[in-house]
Amino acid sequence: MDSTLLFAFDIFGTIVFAITGAVRGVRHRLDFLGVVVLACTVGVGGGIFRDLLLGATPVAAYEHESYLLVSIAIGAVVFFLAPQVVGRWRLVALGDAIGLGVFTALGAAKGMLYGVGPIGIILSGVFSAVAGGVIRDVMVREIPVVLTSDFYATASLIGGGVFLILSGTSLPFALIITLTACTVTAIRLLAMKFKIHLPIAKSWLGSDDDMDVG
Repeated sequence: MDSTLLFAFDIFGTIVFAITGAVRGVRHRLDFLGVVVLACTVGVGGGIFRDLLLGATPVAAYEHESYLLVSIAIGAVVFFLAPQVVGRWRLVALGDAIGLGVFTALGAAKGMLYGVGPIGIILSGVFSAVAGGVIRDVMVREIPVVLTSDFYATASLIGGGVFLILSGTSLPFALIITLTACTVTAIRLLAMKFKIHLPIAKSWLGSDDDMDVG
């Protein structure tokens, strides 16, 4: 695997995810530090969680300070250019979909590099792509998007499967990463456009006493 190529993809994914984190901070009217923290959380949080599960220590964000520095810079830029950035939510959503695809592909690739099994490879991609967003949402006291949004984690899971299938072919590694990322991004964008989502369980909502079975 080309480490330079992996690093370039990783920095790109960090940038687009850091933007989405910073924008969320601005929309919640956080101060400068809060916006930067959310940018870093989304930019590197998923990768840190993935690396810890894989035993890849020190984690990439500590080993290569460029990840954190890029996230901090993005947070600062979004904070000072908030009116121009936050108003373009469609572009932010597009960036989030692209980041989801890139981090899914990179996470799966790192899982394979560390010799985990097929399920581990898929989950490495998912955790890399969604863990940072989950932490962000918890920090701003929202239900994580991964649990409510249309084909977010599901798109990442499908992407992990695509990566596994393509890895069994003779395609160049760069093409496998690109096709995986594009597949996840396309699924996410189509789900957003056509409002596709997984079914929600039907239930009768009564009082808390009605639901107490203890």
